[in-house]
Amino acid sequence: MHKSIQKRCNYITLVFWLFLGIFAITRTVLLIRSIDVLDISLIEILKIYLIGAFYDFVSVSYLVVPFVLYLIFLPKSFLNYALNRYITYTFTFLIIFGAVFLAFSEWFFWDEFNVRFNFIAVDYLVYTNEVIGNIRESYPMGVLITIISLISIFIFYIIYKTQYIENFLQNQSSLKDRLKPALIYLMVPVISFAGVTQEFTKTSTNQYNNELSKSGLYSLFAAFRNNTLDYDKFYITDKEESVMTNLKKAIDINSSAFLNLNDVTRAIVNPKIEKDYNIVMIVVESLSGKFLESLGGEKGLTPNLDSLAQKSMFFTNFYATGTRTVRGMEAITLSLPPTPGRSIVKRPDNHNMYSSGFILKNRGYETKFIYGGHGYFDNMNEFFSTNGFSVVDRSDFSKEEDTFHTIWGVCDEDLLNRSLKEADLSYRAHKPFMSFIMTTSNHRPYDYPDGRIDIPSHTGRDGAVKYTDYAIGEFIKKAKEKPWFKNTMFVIVADHCASSAGKTEIPLDKYHIPMIVYAPEILKPQVIDKVSSQIDIMPTLFGMLNWSYKSKFYGNDILSSSFKERALMGTYQKLGLYKENKLVVLSPTKKIKNYEVVEQGIYDTKYKEINIEKYLESEAISYYQGASTLHKKGLDRYESQ
Repeated sequence: MHKSIQKRCNYITLVFWLFLGIFAITRTVLLIRSIDVLDISLIEILKIYLIGAFYDFVSVSYLVVPFVLYLIFLPKSFLNYALNRYITYTFTFLIIFGAVFLAFSEWFFWDEFNVRFNFIAVDYLVYTNEVIGNIRESYPMGVLITIISLISIFIFYIIYKTQYIENFLQNQSSLKDRLKPALIYLMVPVISFAGVTQEFTKTSTNQYNNELSKSGLYSLFAAFRNNTLDYDKFYITDKEESVMTNLKKAIDINSSAFLNLNDVTRAIVNPKIEKDYNIVMIVVESLSGKFLESLGGEKGLTPNLDSLAQKSMFFTNFYATGTRTVRGMEAITLSLPPTPGRSIVKRPDNHNMYSSGFILKNRGYETKFIYGGHGYFDNMNEFFSTNGFSVVDRSDFSKEEDTFHTIWGVCDEDLLNRSLKEADLSYRAHKPFMSFIMTTSNHRPYDYPDGRIDIPSHTGRDGAVKYTDYAIGEFIKKAKEKPWFKNTMFVIVADHCASSAGKTEIPLDKYHIPMIVYAPEILKPQVIDKVSSQIDIMPTLFGMLNWSYKSKFYGNDILSSSFKERALMGTYQKLGLYKENKLVVLSPTKKIKNYEVVEQGIYDTKYKEINIEKYLESEAISYYQGASTLHKKGLDRYESQ
């Protein structure tokens, strides 16, 4: 290549080497950080770095497109002007700063979620107020920005001393000469967009290895690109008639209960006298099963919940459907399997769904979603307010009611105290009530009021878990003094686990959560060890109320003798059915795998891959394809009964 052309291309080459070098260092740091959970061998290490370098290269090719275009059309007479010199040096420093900042961000994201950037990171970019506030409260930002700046200045100084930029600014190539190399740079992202997916990273049975093979920047691009996934386009499908037949068999063994041919509407008949017990549901942020000693987990973190479990109906083999709060909300209120891509809570077409809120409201209940944060986050207020609930969020708290808060919301004590007031209002209005209470204290920065527990605030998740446990214990004590207590069922359940990453695609231990139903005047204490899911919560509670109703729920009454044990769970892309000690996993690109659970504990799950069992495959497909089809057709909506 001609020397003058080479000089102008050298600047783009510089950008590539900067990012590729910083990304390689980042990958190495994350590898060392996770060395105890990786499969380490020469072949595995080579795959991590070579595949990772490929994705790093592709992601940087997207990033340089604007500057390639700038270099093509910038006349050579302006290249060495003062303004362009200023732009070039400023742009170079910003590139370096951005790359180093991205590396630090990846460390903290990995530390929190054990994965590269994904949909969560996309959401974080959308809800900047909460996220920036959380970062400020969680980390010493002044120190971190100073360190990032010093590293960036050092790298910039080295580049400056090499005369790389000065040589570039002296370039005198013509537009015709510039077009040839520029076209090569522009073709890389075009080809990559058409032919490169994250599937190329899946070369190991260890998910941590696969995550390290990814590029954080490319994963962020991919998350934006694949915000929603059409089931029919990306997953294994069956004929619609077969899907509906199999789905009905999976949901209800009584085929005569179904009222319509083309959906899952069915009649739930209960011959007993109906009750109007109040329901107070406390959905606890990130309450993994491993935090409860009564589930075989850590000792001393949840003394109040462990004590309540002994006096309650305690579900010990219970699973979350997903890894985000909105997944838990979706599953509990709508009794739906997790959909690929975005949760229903965050989709624009989520009004007037077949929601438990409407069922309760039309039976005279006051239904409230009570949240300590601002409910615009994750579209919560919009979802609940259009699906049978009124909303009480942080904007409704007075200064006296808000005694302590973080960026995510008021502390759990304040939230639960306000929930008591809302229950009192319903009681005085002679209305039965259902409160859906979403906590926030068990969330980074893990801050809470001093003097409540023996773990100092802002020292980690263990303290936040113990504080939430304390707040629930105080709430129950106060509730016992209320006239409505004896007629109330208290449901305590997690939205999801504290961590979702594991060596396998869908690690069961990262979905295992507690569910407690405490009602000493109504229910006898007992342990329920049936495999069940968040989608079964409301059908089970309606069964406790002896209600007959028309249902479009995918879940069922766990206490029924006809209940068929299974759990549905997924990530944004992987969809799982856990049944009969086997796990079926549906993946994009129309792939399916079947595993047998060899060993399951509260901290780890071991699988072995087995041949596909057709009846399990058909059931898994029927749940997810059926839910997708009915949602597209609008057949999962509520009609007055």
